[in-house]
Amino acid sequence: MKPGNGELSEGDRAPDFELPSSSGKPVKLSSMRGKSVVLYFYPQDDTPGCTREACAFRDNLPKFGGLDAVILGVSKDSLASHEKFINKYSLNFTLLSDEDLVAHKLYDTWREKNNYGRTYMGTERSTFVIDGKGKIKKIFRRVKVDGHESEVLAALQA
Repeated sequence: MKPGNGELSEGDRAPDFELPSSSGKPVKLSSMRGKSVVLYFYPQDDTPGCTREACAFRDNLPKFGGLDAVILGVSKDSLASHEKFINKYSLNFTLLSDEDLVAHKLYDTWREKNNYGRTYMGTERSTFVIDGKGKIKKIFRRVKVDGHESEVLAALQA
């Protein structure tokens, strides 16, 4: 982290965390070393934008796997909610439940949002591409869903 602004930068070591996962076992980020990790934060299971984003990652999983990359989706939803989301859309990657906002706070994705004049706290849609050594290779903030999986693939290939 750069001193003063509290925000992560490309080249920083990715903050480690452990969260319950849809695979049934807790996932510790540092246990993924040796592979690239696409760590994406999204606001809520089974909402239009989040569903399009998850399905785009699902549909392109072979391309990510071909680059030796693992996809981890993170939201504050419960594991039960994740299970319904996975089953409804046949998602083929791991979702992490961050109900206590541990990873959200480490990655500064729990932010003040403004919608039609109403201010509230929520997840800022963000993606972090982490290399096999645990360093942040690319950061995408305030992600626009359409075409995002192509941007992430390009970052992995760079």
